[in-house]
Amino acid sequence: MSGTSKFDDLLTHLGTGRWNMLYFLTTSYWCLLVPPQFISGVYLAPFVNYTCVPPDSLNGSVVEVDDDSCSYVRVVEGGTEVEEACTDWDFDTSVFTSTLTSEFSLVCERSHLRATYQSVFMLGTVLSPLLSGYLADRYGRKVVVVVTQVLIIVISITIIFFTNFFAILVMRFFLGASNLLTSYILALEVCEPKHRGTVGILTGLPWALGTMMWGGAAYLIRDWRWLQLAVSLPNLLILPALYLIDESPRWLIVRGLHDRAIQVLRKAARWNRVSLPPEDDLRALMKDIQEESSTQKIASSKVGTEGAKGRWRRWCRPSLPSLLKTRPIQLITLVVCFDYFSVSLVFDGLNMSGDAYSADPFLYLVLSGLVEVPGYSLTAPIIDRWGRKFPTAISYFLCGAVITVLAFIPPEYPGVVMALALAGKLWNSGAFQIIYVYSSELFPTEVRLQGIGAASVSAQLASTFLPFITTILGPLVPWAPSLIFGVVSVVAGVLTMLLRETKGVALPDTIADLSKTTTNDATTDTTTDTTTTAAFTPICDKSGEPLLKQPPATDVTQTPTHLNGGGGGVSVEDGLPPTDSYSPALT
Repeated sequence: MSGTSKFDDLLTHLGTGRWNMLYFLTTSYWCLLVPPQFISGVYLAPFVNYTCVPPDSLNGSVVEVDDDSCSYVRVVEGGTEVEEACTDWDFDTSVFTSTLTSEFSLVCERSHLRATYQSVFMLGTVLSPLLSGYLADRYGRKVVVVVTQVLIIVISITIIFFTNFFAILVMRFFLGASNLLTSYILALEVCEPKHRGTVGILTGLPWALGTMMWGGAAYLIRDWRWLQLAVSLPNLLILPALYLIDESPRWLIVRGLHDRAIQVLRKAARWNRVSLPPEDDLRALMKDIQEESSTQKIASSKVGTEGAKGRWRRWCRPSLPSLLKTRPIQLITLVVCFDYFSVSLVFDGLNMSGDAYSADPFLYLVLSGLVEVPGYSLTAPIIDRWGRKFPTAISYFLCGAVITVLAFIPPEYPGVVMALALAGKLWNSGAFQIIYVYSSELFPTEVRLQGIGAASVSAQLASTFLPFITTILGPLVPWAPSLIFGVVSVVAGVLTMLLRETKGVALPDTIADLSKTTTNDATTDTTTDTTTTAAFTPICDKSGEPLLKQPPATDVTQTPTHLNGGGGGVSVEDGLPPTDSYSPALT
């Protein structure tokens, strides 16, 4: 029995109780507070109506102000008319009393900075998956969680005191880079195996609730500084929970910190009201887990010990990246990357387009978060019954269809426009949830983290470019963003049909295994029950009595997937599903 299975058996023995719930609630609370920072540009840097105000010193020489209010024409000596750029504006305060747009005059030639405000945060999130895996593996999960949460609190609160817009952009970048997925990783590592799927689904719901709360908070508070402060202060409430949680016992065991691991396990047993095996048996078990982990690392690093001659040959004759070596893996990589790009582009695009799809941007975002709930919660039974391929493709098709139609609906029908936008969001949320499960089963074990990481970067890049579509292109060509979202989603659905079904099929271990199945596997039975009980080797004490009870059946379809990111320091080989999911969230 592998070290991973042994530790999972130990988690099963500990069961689910107050100790595990503390991690789950902490992670859920963190997810709840991410949307206000993630899509803050909707209310902090929105489009605001403005009127050019020529300088008073011109003493009536102004003839007219241009329609775009970016310049005015005045008469100079000799009766010549001269056009000059406007430098002062009167902003409409009927919806928002104060915004970044009005305070820093983000209009006319500076209007692109509104998109930059949102984009720079997403650029920071591109780095977060890379930082998350390295830091969490090197320094531990809890240390990284505490440090990043403190950074988020400090940055999100102090940003309201800056009076320089470019300094605010720098802070936004670091705020995005600080949103690591380590809290999510820690919650999965202490979760009883049979509940990991449920945890993955349920932690998507706080994201939807956070989106709704963000719309409600913005409705009540119309000044950007007070609004930012109001949604940032609740982060302080997470600090007591961070004090109570422990370091991941899995990480402590692998790092050889067995004394600390025993202390954590004793606390877990006490909180969950169960008994632990004798300490000698626990130490023997932890030694086995550590040795097997070290053996795996040595085996995976053999390529790095090939010697100078071998490295020289590799440099002189470079090979293709693993994700592009064969036709089957090329197809999976390209289609999955585009699927991630599409679902993230549309998801964030619908979130950022409240002013285009509704006369009430506050109500729109509340309803937008509400329709995410069925999108997240109903996907598990759907893919259990009908597989992954067709539900994913159908979600893309339906999302693309309604949003494409939306591009041709006149603004005189606001009810129809908002209804179609929300319908698109519902189907997109479903696709967002399923694609992470599907992609983790498509990639072979040897390149699974590479594949999910590459796809996640595609999703983050889509979110980085997206603000320029909604903020710059949207006002110029109002129907263009909807058409882009619709077409991209339909194309993703078409490409998904090229992939194979994975329900009821053993996960491939190597790239070579992919050649054993065809892309269109017509023989796959999508009604096969994937609930299986793994072979169990009991861990016994010296007298031969089993120390741990047999774990229950596990369902490979219940993969926690709602957050976005990459790597995260936990691999499928470690017994956990890939943590490369940004809930629709965290892209």
